Amino acid sequence: MAAVIDRPNLLQRIKPVFQGFDVLLVLAIVLLAAIGLITMYSVGFDHGTRFANHARNMLLAAGVLFIVSQVPPQRLMMLAVPIYVVGVVLLLGVEFFGIAKKGAQRWLNVGVVIQPSEIMKIAMPLMLAWWFQRREGQLTATDFLVAGLILAIPAALILKQPDLGTTLLVVASGLFVIFFAGLSWKLIIPPVVLGVVGIAVLIVMEPEWCAPGVDWQVLHEYQRQRVCTLLDPFKDPLGKGFHIIQGMIAIGSGGVWGKGFMQGTQTHLEFIPERTTDFIYAAFSEEFGLAGVIGLILAFLFLIFRGLAIAVEAPTLFTRLLAGALTLNIFVYAFVNMGMVSGILPVVGVPLPFVSYGGTAMVTMGIGLGMLLSIAKAKRLMQS
Repeated sequence: MAAVIDRPNLLQRIKPVFQGFDVLLVLAIVLLAAIGLITMYSVGFDHGTRFANHARNMLLAAGVLFIVSQVPPQRLMMLAVPIYVVGVVLLLGVEFFGIAKKGAQRWLNVGVVIQPSEIMKIAMPLMLAWWFQRREGQLTATDFLVAGLILAIPAALILKQPDLGTTLLVVASGLFVIFFAGLSWKLIIPPVVLGVVGIAVLIVMEPEWCAPGVDWQVLHEYQRQRVCTLLDPFKDPLGKGFHIIQGMIAIGSGGVWGKGFMQGTQTHLEFIPERTTDFIYAAFSEEFGLAGVIGLILAFLFLIFRGLAIAVEAPTLFTRLLAGALTLNIFVYAFVNMGMVSGILPVVGVPLPFVSYGGTAMVTMGIGLGMLLSIAKAKRLMQS
């Protein structure tokens, strides 16, 4: 008699693919994605096809997130060095063969036009987590110096393009890994103190240092102007200070409850520059008010705390460092964007995660969150 073979049905075949997903992290992602779609529809309904394109970018990022989440952490670790090397090579390609737009040389044509600095947002925490995993149990000061060199090479290439915003994000992602790996507070506190003192001196000396013709040498002229504009945007209210001033007006005019869905006057009368990209937080604040802003911040905190919980529970040093850095990257994105729009940080062109329009940034975010889900999934499957 022939043996009867029970073939699994479709549900049984696809169940392992979805098994082990961190429900709370997925819920946080879906919540922020919904806020992003609602916001883009509200502020971009009279701005061409921005909403449709934003929804398409989200679907693309969701697909990338799902695919990356299926890659086990061990495979991610194997990919760390190749991705980092490719990223540095592409950055060198930008230096010699890059495409220049609006005074910046940040793009490279490799059949399609890409921005290699975006790769380093993922490659940097991967590479440094791989390095510290290899040196686990035998870390010395030299290992931290090597980590600093790994971070400095691409950061210098990105800064030269120039792209201060992306440089800050890449450096932050690397410093998070180095900090979590056990960098001594004795090495952390001095530069923080110097930074605070430097900012205080800059504020006091602002009339002299921001006078016309003064060269700061270490910064490009447009970067110097952004810092000086932050310190006193009303010196040039219709020029360089226009963005910050209009952003603050929009945030303040929203009040507690906001002007309502699709009702923002600053937004739709086009007083807010870049209202669907870098300054979308100002448009969001005007239409949804303080209550909406608190809800948005709570949604980001939900995601960040869940990501840090995954990092704490991760089984290996590599996964702990990677999960922690990827999670705090989202914090840096949100903090810097909200800070620059609110007038407490210089304008550096950092998008608000899930909310700002932009395909490359959305896909990069999807890759990072996919890695985070992969780490959480690996932990859950090990426990089951």
